[in-house]
Amino acid sequence: MQFKPTSIPGVWVVEPERMEDERGFFARTFCLEEFRRHGLDMSVVQCNVSFNRRKGTLRGLHYQAAPYEEAKLVRCTRGALFDVAVDLRRDSPAFRRWAGVELTAENGRLFYIPKGCAHGFQTLVDDTEVSYLMSESYHPEAARCLRWDDPRVAVAWPLKPVCLSERDQSAATGEWGT
Repeated sequence: MQFKPTSIPGVWVVEPERMEDERGFFARTFCLEEFRRHGLDMSVVQCNVSFNRRKGTLRGLHYQAAPYEEAKLVRCTRGALFDVAVDLRRDSPAFRRWAGVELTAENGRLFYIPKGCAHGFQTLVDDTEVSYLMSESYHPEAARCLRWDDPRVAVAWPLKPVCLSERDQSAATGEWGT
């Protein structure tokens, strides 16, 4: 696996190294030892999947508050999406900055989002499926949402959103962060 840093400390694009032959290919998408060698905390306690029918669907920007902060490893298993991490760590030099990457079933990239960052994505094609490895279980009382169009962050989403949940539409732009 190749680990490529982004402009946000601790946020990484992970590219599996494919071993190809006449059958197709084989690639590791997760190795705890390699993640630890890169200083990444990814003890997996939960796996999630998100299926999105419509191109332009936007989910996020979600995170969990202390003491249930979560790291995520995100992968597109069908279709294509633009995946985003927003740094909410007040002591970070990248506080309120975002990084994004295109994940597709074809490119096989993964996006590692550390604790203290919000996460969201927008689908680029119909029928997109996303798989997440999570370092923390879901705790509804700790679930938080940063508004997807918060002007202090100004994520450059590639498409006009066509489908948002009520929660994401009504998220406040007030104080946030860890």
